[in-house]
Amino acid sequence: MDAPNEEVSRLYGNRLRLRVCGLCRDGDRLLMVRHRNIGPANTFWSPPGGGVEFGEKAPDALIREFAEETGLTVSVGDLLFVNEVIAKPLHAVELFFVAQVRTGLLRLGIDPEMGLMNQLIDDVRFMQFDEIKALPADEVHALFRHCNSLDDVFELHGYMH
Repeated sequence: MDAPNEEVSRLYGNRLRLRVCGLCRDGDRLLMVRHRNIGPANTFWSPPGGGVEFGEKAPDALIREFAEETGLTVSVGDLLFVNEVIAKPLHAVELFFVAQVRTGLLRLGIDPEMGLMNQLIDDVRFMQFDEIKALPADEVHALFRHCNSLDDVFELHGYMH
């Protein structure tokens, strides 16, 4: 069986991938998902999200991804910004939406694309902005480099890379 990094490269590498991500706020905390074996530090925190399937509308994909990764049912709000990531062999265009919890209990979810022995998600929780900013830069999504507060996250707009 492939190692997780090899499986990620095999599944998502050497092609453009459209992703949706949800910024889900609970007061002064933001919902974050930790993936193992991603990035140079082999751990990576980011807002919930994932790939859009052919024929699937972006908001529907985000609802599905939240259910898979967090157990939560969300409503999808405004599109805030677009982020492009090129870290060969990966290339993704990410659409960041506001997401609000409607129902469900927060739980550790799964990546259905990955084998049971190669699951990437190993933590999911609401985090204070200071906790997020305290993470090493290579262990957290690049969007946080542009922000000094949680309010700043929701003020991002346009194209980022």
